Amino acid sequence: MKLELADRLELLELPGRYGDAIDDRNWDNLKRIFTEDAVFDLTGVGARRLEGLDDIVHFMDVEADHPKTHMMTNIYIDVDSSVKMNFRIVALLGKGLVGTASYYDEVVKTDVGWRVKHRDCMLHRRDKRDAPCDHKS
Repeated sequence: MKLELADRLELLELPGRYGDAIDDRNWDNLKRIFTEDAVFDLTGVGARRLEGLDDIVHFMDVEADHPKTHMMTNIYIDVDSSVKMNFRIVALLGKGLVGTASYYDEVVKTDVGWRVKHRDCMLHRRDKRDAPCDHKS
């Protein structure tokens, strides 16, 4: 599989769009990030596994304790039999505190553009032994 430059540019916008949707509390914009059946696994940061876009929106709106600001960095895309995107978050937590986490996405091209099909979030980088795997959710 080979990605065109336009695909890569669209993919590189997803982390920033996600951060802005969360910071702006614009839950409708999450529809521009995730597929309807997306899985967002937050167990690596002490939360739960979210199943589907409605569950993701509910969690973000009702359950989540959000940082003040999300800044996404170290974004890159790997292509083999599927398309994976990895990036980091630097989060301003308030009162001078800063947090970081790593995101590991499986992304798919839909009729309306690239969307996240599966996301893992961890407070630390995965061990090489825990290399990204195919998520057949």
